[in-house]
Amino acid sequence: MASITPSYDREGEHIGWKVSVRKKGFPSQYQTFRTRKEAEAWAVIIESEMTRGVWRDRSESESTTLKECIERYLSEVTPHKKNQHPEELKLQQWLRRPISKRFMASIRGKDVADVIKDMESEGKSKNTIRLHLAVLSHLFKVAKTEWGMEAISNPCEAVRKPRLPQGRDRRLVDNEETRLLDACRDENPDILYIVRIAIETAMRRSEICGLQWENVNLARRVAMLPDTKNGTVRRVPLSSDALEVLSALPRRIDGLVWDVNADTVTRAFKRCCKRAGIEDLRFHDLRHEATSRLFEKGLNPMQVAAITGHKTLQMLKRYTHLKAEDLAKLLG
Repeated sequence: MASITPSYDREGEHIGWKVSVRKKGFPSQYQTFRTRKEAEAWAVIIESEMTRGVWRDRSESESTTLKECIERYLSEVTPHKKNQHPEELKLQQWLRRPISKRFMASIRGKDVADVIKDMESEGKSKNTIRLHLAVLSHLFKVAKTEWGMEAISNPCEAVRKPRLPQGRDRRLVDNEETRLLDACRDENPDILYIVRIAIETAMRRSEICGLQWENVNLARRVAMLPDTKNGTVRRVPLSSDALEVLSALPRRIDGLVWDVNADTVTRAFKRCCKRAGIEDLRFHDLRHEATSRLFEKGLNPMQVAAITGHKTLQMLKRYTHLKAEDLAKLLG
């Protein structure tokens, strides 16, 4: 049964109404409200949930702020993830927003929708906003399943996510490949070899830069990637051109195939594109190009996925842009 009594401060002034709900088989629940009407409404909800067997303890979520949860998430969850730094930056941005001061139980879909509008006004891209929402959504999931906040709902699931623009379909056209390789040759040998490997293997920039000789078997024509974006080991077959590139490289004492980091590759690639007069081409587009060429060589989706590391056909489709004129030739 619910009991509603006046609540007074130390000076004896009436400040609200205290509610206590006691029911056999459930822990006693207490809450204080400004008006009796609010107190009665809360008591009805709690008693109804207990009677129907759907009650969940709200005390943890009603006394813990989003800020406290973010800080706990940063110390307990983020350190175990592969890409920690990008997630840390996103959570730090959530900490700077007013919503972080709210109690977890009070955050609704509308509150998250308001933050989405703020992000849009700040000029954040649709994909960036979706990534920020994904981090927050997982935080609520962890809080609900592991931190004793079973009663909360995930506000991120109640909002419309920004629709992503259609995926890029940029491929090398006309004599762009020749011009690009010539420009890379003028830049330095490493960037030339890295670009050639990217086009031949569909490996990511980070995978190429982290390649070690101990994981390259020239005799079997395979490069093993023990630490991929997906967290799984991948073995990439080497084409004749890729084999030619790797066979010509000297062996380094530190075991790395190249002494270059990902950011250096990006900057050098931009300079090469500018020198070659090529516009709107990113290094990651070479992965698109390589993946599409694998299909054009006649490989089936499972074979291509084994090389590129894509987990689903839908993901693979985003990176596959077959030329309509080539498909027309196949149709006869």
